[in-house]
Amino acid sequence: MSDLTDALVEDLDGGFAQVVRCYQGTLLGTALRLTGHRASAEDLTAEAFLRAFRALRDYDADRIATLELRGWLVTVLLNEHRNTIRTATRRPALSGAPLPDRPAHDPGPAEVATRADPELAAALAHLPAVQREAVVLRHVADLDVPAVAAALGVGEGTARSHVSRGLARLRTLLASHDRSAS
Repeated sequence: MSDLTDALVEDLDGGFAQVVRCYQGTLLGTALRLTGHRASAEDLTAEAFLRAFRALRDYDADRIATLELRGWLVTVLLNEHRNTIRTATRRPALSGAPLPDRPAHDPGPAEVATRADPELAAALAHLPAVQREAVVLRHVADLDVPAVAAALGVGEGTARSHVSRGLARLRTLLASHDRSAS
């Protein structure tokens, strides 16, 4: 058991505050790469933490003690992202100008990478959703292949394939961007 899962077992409210402090950068960075917009990423991260807290209330101490928190939280985030997309496709879009993103006060590693390399962010946006999710989970959230597979709900071989194909497609997209910029 880790210190965080010990804290959750001991005091869910206080322990969860520690979990949020520890993993908010990881989840926000992952959400930013999935959504491409800071405000959407912040909303997605908040919803994922809320959903995770609600789930933990129903877990017994033994189940909480065996959680691999990082992988579990990223899976919750990914499922929330999918639910958001599913809901958005069922409802008509509201008219009006989009709200501007708030400036970042403490950017996470994924946001720094996006700012430093907007071409990479644009290329990620052009990947098929499953490949984008696999690449982001593996290389931004830094999950191992079994955790990526669990988050995507596929086998490890399929997860490796999605990551590999996503990276190959990214290389192609970035190479074509470099040739067109020259």
